[in-house]
Amino acid sequence: MKLFFTLILILFFTMTNDAQTSDVIYLWPDKVPGQIEVKQRPTQSSNKTGNVIRLNEVTNPALIAYEPKASNNNGVSIIICPGGGYGILAIDLEGYEIAEWLSKLGYTAYVLQYRVPNKRKEALYDLQRAIKVIRSKEVASSSNTKKLGVIGFSAGGSLSARASTRFSEESYTLMDDIDTISSRPDFALLIYPAYLDEGENRKLSPELLVNPQTPPMFIFATADDKYGNSALVMTTALRDHKLPVELHLLPKGGHGYGIRSGNIAAETWPSLAETWLRNEVLNK
Repeated sequence: MKLFFTLILILFFTMTNDAQTSDVIYLWPDKVPGQIEVKQRPTQSSNKTGNVIRLNEVTNPALIAYEPKASNNNGVSIIICPGGGYGILAIDLEGYEIAEWLSKLGYTAYVLQYRVPNKRKEALYDLQRAIKVIRSKEVASSSNTKKLGVIGFSAGGSLSARASTRFSEESYTLMDDIDTISSRPDFALLIYPAYLDEGENRKLSPELLVNPQTPPMFIFATADDKYGNSALVMTTALRDHKLPVELHLLPKGGHGYGIRSGNIAAETWPSLAETWLRNEVLNK
């Protein structure tokens, strides 16, 4: 009976999902930098509010890979950083569901399970390492991947912005040859980002070191989002440095809507992001 239900689940997943979840890629083969806890499987919260699956503890950071159909593969990869206030990961709402959408568009998508809870510094280690690991695999396989970018939601937007501005520093002790590879993303999408305005008088957070090498960004937020100022200060910083940035600010939509229907912001940003990716990434 157990086997029967397992086969049914596999069949259902195959019929309803164009993406292929082919690999779980663990980022740290040995010791995880900045961590004393033993590696374990991620634990899931009993809180299902909003029909969201929440991971409330991650000690063995990993990437979940979603491969597009071979006939539709455009050669670009995107790492997805779910949000959750650095306390949890909204792993389906801002992770797996985003990966399915991106893979249908032809992108190879990777959902990042970065460390939580309260591991803000270590989360940056995980994203920087993830970028290096993917690039190392591309070199090893002679992949035709042209570019590798990041997309983040809420705290994941903060994490993506940090990785996009702090790639020139060695934030953790180098572990192996993989860590000699650049951790600079080629582009970034920040969707209702948070925590980017922690500077004095709600200005740009001092840790965000915008410079001429900062990659182009797509930023989306709403005016009624309590974190909406983050999008504004990040856009201003990029504009002041004459860097490519596209900002969309809707009057309403709130925060934490992902890509699910029923919210005007959730129904608006994906098509705008798709156009931006086509124009600024695929065609350049």
